[in-house]
Amino acid sequence: LLLLLLPLAALAAAAVLLGLPGYDIPPGVNQPAKLRLVLTVLLGTAALGRILEKTGLCSQITFGRYVRQGRKLGLDPKLFIQDLQFNKVPVRVYQPKATSDGPRRGILFFHGGGWVFGSLDTYEKVCRYLSRESDSVVVSVQYRLAPEHKYPAAYEDCLNATLHFLQHLQHYGVDPARVTVCGDSAGGNLAAAVSQTLAGRSDLPRLRAQILIYPGLQALDFNLPSYHQNRGVPLLFRERAAFFALLYLNGDALHMQEVLEGSHIPPDMRLKYRKWWVSPDNIPEEFKVRGVKPLRPTDFIAEVYETVKRFCEPNLCPLLAEDSVVHQLPESFILTCEYDVLRDDGLLYKKRLEDNGVRVTWYHLEDGFHGIISLYDYCGFSFPSGKRGLDSVVNFLKSL
Repeated sequence: LLLLLLPLAALAAAAVLLGLPGYDIPPGVNQPAKLRLVLTVLLGTAALGRILEKTGLCSQITFGRYVRQGRKLGLDPKLFIQDLQFNKVPVRVYQPKATSDGPRRGILFFHGGGWVFGSLDTYEKVCRYLSRESDSVVVSVQYRLAPEHKYPAAYEDCLNATLHFLQHLQHYGVDPARVTVCGDSAGGNLAAAVSQTLAGRSDLPRLRAQILIYPGLQALDFNLPSYHQNRGVPLLFRERAAFFALLYLNGDALHMQEVLEGSHIPPDMRLKYRKWWVSPDNIPEEFKVRGVKPLRPTDFIAEVYETVKRFCEPNLCPLLAEDSVVHQLPESFILTCEYDVLRDDGLLYKKRLEDNGVRVTWYHLEDGFHGIISLYDYCGFSFPSGKRGLDSVVNFLKSL
């Protein structure tokens, strides 16, 4: 096996060296040299995965999940950690060992990874940090992944785990008035969707807050300013954002080019959403100074729309929820990164929430890039901006 992998690794390394010049790492990002190293590792993983898939050894996605799994961590002297199931959904519960004067905060955490990657182990460090530093009970949810499990599988798993937790808070010593949903990237999407679903429910404890860390909240317009400014910036590229959304929706990435060009949404619907929410006009001017060359949407293709029309469902694209739902949402925390294609999704949702009277705490990492939170302590070296972002989440939690 080793003799087989060595030449494959050499081919992957060559692919990486040839591909690196095509990516953009602006000098303003946090730790650009370290980011380039992380990018090299990810590109090498992707290249080797493609080779393994072509040889029939395993799929590229399976190999990518294996590499991203992360090493097992030892016992934590400050936390009780146990793997359970909530409504048949695998979860990992983190509980501080120290005695508490009363019930603690509860946090439901939904991991990122484009609905395709990510696991309980991948986000182990982040969840331990949140539990220790905020003195909270954290429930990390292992939802089903695409493309094997298409939308709405991930959303349903997160909702069902949340419902179970809300119905059994006393068992975990959690204050019913201080339960928060939290997620990054695709997990931020899921947190927003769950929060909207539970808005106005009188038969359950009301969520105290939602924490959305560089969330992806819409798939109507992949030509917003941040998509053009950061289209080649790691760790999420413009094409990959559309690829992941399609994989989650349909289990395949057919019609990705049409979706990128904007021909998947009917003109009247595009006009409606542009007037209301999904528009560069609702993005502050200071976020357009790095140069924006928006593309004019191509002609509408009805056949493509038929395959992706569920992009217009708020459970998949929470930015599209009606005002009657949005105004009932709990206090919110939104973290955005300047060098992130999803930056404008967060900015647009911030405005929607504020316009509907929802209190929003916004934290913007001016030197941040997509995925930086999970890299706050990565393979022996750190990204200080990721640590600042994670601490901003902790500080918000402590204020609740």
